[in-house]
Parts: sequence; C-alpha cells; structure tokens
Amino acid sequence: MFATKLAPGDEIRVIAPSTSMVILKDAQIELAVQRLTNLGFKVTFGNNAVAHDEFFSSSIDERIEDLHNAFADSNVKGILSAIGGYNSNQLLKYIDYDLISSNPKVFCGYSDITAIQLAIYQKTGLVTYSGPHFSSFGMKHGLDYTMESFLDAVTNDAPYEINPSAAWSDDAWYLDQENRTFHDQSGYLILQEGTAEGKIIGGNLCTMNLLQGTQYMPSLKDAILVIEDDEESHSRSFDRDLQSLLHLPDSGGIKALLIGRFQERSNITEEALKKIIFAKEELKGIPIIANINFGHVQPFATVPIGSRATVRANRGETEIVIEQKE
Repeated sequence: MFATKLAPGDEIRVIAPSTSMVILKDAQIELAVQRLTNLGFKVTFGNNAVAHDEFFSSSIDERIEDLHNAFADSNVKGILSAIGGYNSNQLLKYIDYDLISSNPKVFCGYSDITAIQLAIYQKTGLVTYSGPHFSSFGMKHGLDYTMESFLDAVTNDAPYEINPSAAWSDDAWYLDQENRTFHDQSGYLILQEGTAEGKIIGGNLCTMNLLQGTQYMPSLKDAILVIEDDEESHSRSFDRDLQSLLHLPDSGGIKALLIGRFQERSNITEEALKKIIFAKEELKGIPIIANINFGHVQPFATVPIGSRATVRANRGETEIVIEQKE
C-alpha cells in the first residue's frame, strides 16, 4: 500500500521517535525548514519533538503521542523523523497499527528509524521510505542528489533509478558545514553479476536485526535486500550481522543484495567486504552490488521499503530501478 504522494502545499510533520530534536543546532533547523518550505511544503513539529531525558530521548508515551498525532491529523500528509539514535524499537508494541493502516502517509527517515519503518510495513503493508531525516535537509553543501532522490520517491509515481552520485563525502557535516571533502565516484562495486526482480526490504542492518524473532520482522522471500551500517560497524560485526539475517528460514528467497557504502571509520575495505561476501554460500548466484548511495555516507538515495525493484549487474554496468508498485 502506497500513501498519497506529497504535493506543494502539503504539511510535513517532524517527530522525534528516537533521539530528541533538541540536539540539533538552530542554524541546521532553520536551513532544513527553509529547504522544505522552498519545495512548497508546510513544516510543523510534534509537541514533544524537543522533549528529552538524560539519554537525549523522551519517554515512550511522548514519542508515541507524536507518532499517533501525526498519522491521525488529516492535515498532515508526510512525516519526517528528526534524527536517528538507538531506541526507536522501544515503541513497536505501543504503536496503533490500525490507526496507521487507516491513515496511510509518507513516513521517511533512516538509521535507527529502520525498526519503526519495517514494523509498520510488516503490520500494515504501508510502504515506508528509507531516506533523509528532517535534519538531513540542514546540510549546507552536497544535498542535491539526496534531495532529487527524495522528490523522485515521495512526489510522483514514476519509476526512478538509484544511480551513482558524482561524488561522496563522509564528513561530520553537522559539526562543520564548510570543512567538507568530496571524493569522486565513478560507479558502484559489483561483487556478483546477475539480474533480479523483487520487493525491497532492508535499512540499517544492526537495527533490522533487532526485529528477528518478533512479529515486526518482514519476510525475506523474494526480497531485494538493501542494507547499510554506520561507523560503529566493522568487518567482524558486519559479517556476523549479515550472517544472522542469512540464518532466517526465508533468507533463501533473497533475490539480490545491495550494500550501502561504509563510512571510512568502519575500516571495511573493498577487499574485506569481498572476502566476507564470497565466503557465504547462501549468497551464491544472486546479483550483489556494494558502495551504493544508501545509508550514512552522503549523498544518499530514498528507497521505498515494500516497493518492487529491478537490479542488473553485468560487465561493469549496474542498474537499480525502483518500480514504485507493490
């Protein structure tokens, strides 16, 4: 099930289901509001978006209140998470999934928000969007690719491609907006060739694994598995996190694997990644593409979880087409 796509004049509600918005700098918030307003959207904030405790989050009740209010408010057409964090999975058993099913809306974010996105998709069938947080729109330089992909995903129904960006950056831009380093990117890394069609399932890998064995974990049958992780990941943790997914009973139904570019501080080199992937018999015979624009390295694409996609990797050329259909 797809929510109605966003249009100029629509209201976007910003909520903080993980870390509180209080940690964001005023200048970053102002720029993010300006960017979204220039696109024609009206930006509003949840009542508890800046509430926080000693863990720089807020209570389950406060976060659930803002989530439910955003879905229940008929004026709100889209919902953006403020930022990621660590604890969004605390909310899953308190979410009113019937409310969401009756009021489908564009819901976008990434990283820790993966837990809520996959739970919503699993419980309601609503396609959710792994893409920018509200805070992402506060990036001063290098946002064009991210913005274009976001609009491709949430404002029209046409198929679109996840092509390699011309450059990428792993800077802590939120600490220093001007001191940025961009690296040229000529293409994605093909680990195994092939062609596949399937349903996009995935997000932040370590967050996704929190759902194993619960009622909130989507099936991997016929999945285009799209995964990424942040700088806290390293080769051994990535290896075991991926292996854990591959032990799931329906993992044999994975049709393709897409891996987001790792942050440099993870120290996962291309050689290490190849060694990890090639050692897994479960992944033989499916197309595998790495270093894609997805996750914690900027810029990144918006990927609709639950949508159909086609993946091709052959003779150094890649094609990732989001079909925008169930």
